[in-house]
Amino acid sequence: MLVLEAKLKGKQNQYNSIDEAIRTALFIRNKALRHWIDHKDVGKNDLQKLCAVLAKEFDFADKLNSMARQASADRAWLAIKRFYDNCKAKKPLKKGFPRFKKRGHSVEYKTSGWQLSNDRKYISFSDGFNIGRLKLVGTRNLSFYSIQQIKRVRILKRADGYYCQFCVDVERTLTHQHNGKQVGIDLGLEFFYTDSDGKIVENPRLLRKSEKSLKRKQRLASKCKKSSSNRAHAVKKLAKKHLKVSRQRKDFAVKTARTLVQSNDLVVYEDLQVKNLVKNHHLAKSISDASWSLFTDWVDYYAKVFDTWVIAVAPHYTSQDCSVCGTRVKKSLSTRTHKCHSCGTVMHRDHNAAIMILNKGLKSTVGRTESKACGQNDLCLSGETPLSKSAE
Repeated sequence: MLVLEAKLKGKQNQYNSIDEAIRTALFIRNKALRHWIDHKDVGKNDLQKLCAVLAKEFDFADKLNSMARQASADRAWLAIKRFYDNCKAKKPLKKGFPRFKKRGHSVEYKTSGWQLSNDRKYISFSDGFNIGRLKLVGTRNLSFYSIQQIKRVRILKRADGYYCQFCVDVERTLTHQHNGKQVGIDLGLEFFYTDSDGKIVENPRLLRKSEKSLKRKQRLASKCKKSSSNRAHAVKKLAKKHLKVSRQRKDFAVKTARTLVQSNDLVVYEDLQVKNLVKNHHLAKSISDASWSLFTDWVDYYAKVFDTWVIAVAPHYTSQDCSVCGTRVKKSLSTRTHKCHSCGTVMHRDHNAAIMILNKGLKSTVGRTESKACGQNDLCLSGETPLSKSAE
C-alpha cells in the first residue's frame, strides 16, 4: 500500500469549506466514541449505523459524504479496538482508553465524494460542503495508477497549507544486489548509530540546532495579546518551524534507513522501549530528537521492499558484555570506552555493543523459518507519517 501526497491549491472559500468538513468529521468521530461509552456491547457495525442517524439529526453532518462519515466512525473504532487489544494482552500500566479530540486535522473519503481530472492534475470534491475543484501540486504522477487502485483520499491541514493523500493499493518491490554482508547497529546519542564494523553515522540533532529560532518565535507568540491577529500570525510561524524540523527528521531517517538496508543483507538492531527511555528527563529531549522509533520503522519497511533480513533483539547487557570473551564489564553511561579486564579488549562502547547486537541476531536466526523481515505495510512517500499511524 502506497500513500502518495500532493499539495492542494485553491481559493480561500474552498479552504474554509475544507475546515468545515474537517470539523464535521471530528464531530462524528467524537459522537461515535460517546455512543460506545454510553451503551454496552457496541460494535463497529453499530457505529456505522450511527452515521446515518447523525446525518438525519444534524444538517451539517448530512453535508458530509456518507463514506466520509463512515471513515470518521472507523477512526473511533480503531481507538476502541486498540484499547481492547491492550486489555486482552494485559499491557502494563495505561491501556490507552479512547479520548475525545478537541482539534481535527483531516477528513477522509473512501471511493466516492471525489473525482480526479483526466490529466490527474486536479481533484474535485462533490459533497454538500461545495469544496469544488482543487489543483494538485507535487512530483508524484498519479497517471501510473488506475482509479480502482485508489482506495482512500484524505485531506490534511498542516501549518503550511492543505494536502491530499491518495492511498493506492499496490505493493512496492525493488531489486537488491545480495552481497552477504551482515551488520549490527547500536543506536545512541553521541552518534546516531554505530555499526559492528566500527562505522558511525553522526547524530544530526535537528531540534537542538533549531532551538534558538524556536525559542525566539515562541517568545514573540507569548507576548501577543490573546485572540489577536498578531498572535495567530506568530503561532502560525512557530508551527511552520516545528513542521520544518519534523520534515528534516523524517528525511534523515528515511534516507539513512534506505542506505543501511540497501547495502546489507542482514541488519540487526536493538528493540528499544523508547517510551520508557524518555522518562529520564535529563535525556528525554535528546532521545525524542534522535527519532529512533521512526528510523527502525523505516528499516523494517525497506527490508520488505528490498527482500532482506531485519531482526530486532533485546538490548539487555549489550553495552556491558564484552564482544570478545563475553565477560560482563559494569560501566556507567558516561564511560564511553569498553575495557575488558579479562581479555584486554579496548574499543568504543558503542562499537562493542553493535558487535554484541549482531551476535545476538545471528544466534536468533538458528532454525528460523518465518518471514525475512518485519515492517510497515504502508508507505508515505511525501508526508509526515505512514497512513497506518496517522489514521487515528
